[in-house]
Amino acid sequence: MFKSDFFSTVKKSLFLLALTALSSFTCGAQRIAVLSDIHVSPGSKSDSILRVAVDEINVLPCDLVVVSGDLTYEGLNSELVNVKSILDRITHPLALVPGNHENNWSQSAARDFIRLWGDDKFVVDLDSLVVVGLNCGPFLKMGDGFVRPEDLKWLEKTLAEKASGGKHVLSVNHYPLLDDLDNWQQYLDIFQRYAVVGHINGHHHSWKQYRSGDIDAAMVRALTMKDGTSGYSLVNVTADSVSVFEKVIGREPQLKYSWPVTTVHKLADFEAFVEPQSPDGFTISKIWTDSAAVFTRVSADCDNIYFGNSLGQITALDKDRLQVSWQVPVTESLFSRPVVLRSGLIAAPCEDGILIIDNGNVVARHPSASGPYVADGLCADSIYVQGAFRRFERRDPDDGHLIWSYDSVFNYCQAAPAVDGDNVVFGAWDSYLRCLSLRDGSLRWIWNSGINSNFYSPGNVVPVITNGRVYVVTPDNRLTAIELSSGLQLWRDKSHRYRESIGVSADGSRVYAKTMDGEMVAVDAAAPDFRELWTIDMAMGYEFAPCLVVERDGIVYAGSRRGQLAAIDARAQRLLWTVKLGISQINGIDIDPCSPDIYVSLVEGKIYRISPRR
Repeated sequence: MFKSDFFSTVKKSLFLLALTALSSFTCGAQRIAVLSDIHVSPGSKSDSILRVAVDEINVLPCDLVVVSGDLTYEGLNSELVNVKSILDRITHPLALVPGNHENNWSQSAARDFIRLWGDDKFVVDLDSLVVVGLNCGPFLKMGDGFVRPEDLKWLEKTLAEKASGGKHVLSVNHYPLLDDLDNWQQYLDIFQRYAVVGHINGHHHSWKQYRSGDIDAAMVRALTMKDGTSGYSLVNVTADSVSVFEKVIGREPQLKYSWPVTTVHKLADFEAFVEPQSPDGFTISKIWTDSAAVFTRVSADCDNIYFGNSLGQITALDKDRLQVSWQVPVTESLFSRPVVLRSGLIAAPCEDGILIIDNGNVVARHPSASGPYVADGLCADSIYVQGAFRRFERRDPDDGHLIWSYDSVFNYCQAAPAVDGDNVVFGAWDSYLRCLSLRDGSLRWIWNSGINSNFYSPGNVVPVITNGRVYVVTPDNRLTAIELSSGLQLWRDKSHRYRESIGVSADGSRVYAKTMDGEMVAVDAAAPDFRELWTIDMAMGYEFAPCLVVERDGIVYAGSRRGQLAAIDARAQRLLWTVKLGISQINGIDIDPCSPDIYVSLVEGKIYRISPRR
């Protein structure tokens, strides 16, 4: 905690600063205080700092207080409730958007933020100025920012209503209007049609002035900076200029940036996305473009493929006609791919439970015993296993009823499990990998990397089981081999920067791991110690998408955070091609059980079929 003399000094200077030192901030302007990247956990240092910042802001002459994302450290429900109790003390109008720490790691599937504050976007009318903020993700997986298509439509409609007469607009969100956001060009294209006087964001915990198109922007400070200072930002908007001040707690504000107001923008000429040409020996076909974001992988039977979208629509798409066979709505965004139990029968995990759907008809509903389902389930050899919030389940593949539940998980499950004999292995966002008995759900062993932080959990990696071993890659950039029978750690490798993306060859002899440098590493799965067979650069650049690596007919497929799909000839040990399918992250690469095809879904809502030519 802070020393008491820090607080006493701040309290003594608080009202004096507010009354005498802010004249430059208050003269004839719209005055906005911006808190960004506050990262508050109950009882933490940041908790204490935020309380002091709120006290100081309350005596400032503000028209609006904005929190521009990353309110919490881990996105825990308890953290959100705690930070709300502090922010509720603000006496000025308050507007908030979440950041990646609320969207990427979320026990509530990113719903508690909306439950607590009413929405994850806002518009505030300050007479001569409209302040607008959007949620930018990423949503329940590591990735770059992304604005959902339905939110872009909301932005267009809102600005048409609020700012069509030339009224000034200030944009605020968590991410810069740069390529940190997958669809920043679509976002910017909307803003360029209005009198947007600036954009304010956080995320990088540093100061930066930049331009997006010809719109001026500022990246502002975090609550606590590396230099040890604590504070927030002040934005002063007049008819002629925008000024951004740094306000260190207990000190006078210091001007960081200022720019003249520009109300007519030159439209940036963005290159339109060009659909990829099919490489030699393959046919790449775009078979679906959704009206919303798609965060799920694709599953398939012989007739349909199945997926969910951010509007809460579970869709079956006829593989031959490429038309919707049926669609079932639920209340919230979907993050778990539908599980094919048998042809035409699927289990759809969602926020409030699991639906059993038979050719478009909901035949059973199994309410959640605790929190939402965001994990990918698995049905193999008439065994259906499903990760959940604080538990792991085995369910009947005919009607979905619960057979057993393992309830000693301390956070949520996300990735699909792996099954071998009577063993089911899965990770969770509580820093642990577990092996259970399929027969009765009893714990066989539990493994931890030695790092107890949830951020380094095997929470979104699909384990590989081969040759009596379990392999995982974790966010601490390690590839680990564990003995299946005992849970004994055999070795850990850090020769490459691995992260959450792994696969296995069809014959089980090789384990594949994607690196953060866009490489594919092949490892000998039969060697007693780590033995690298080959490494191939897939021309992806910096990379961290948690996308499962898949081998099909000797071809290894991997997806990237920027919509790139790579294909490697495993026998020849060479890259065949890397093609760009879109602008957003690839959710997964999934095998068709009835043909040689694979399916790829992207966050932007596109689904592709890749068919080898014979």
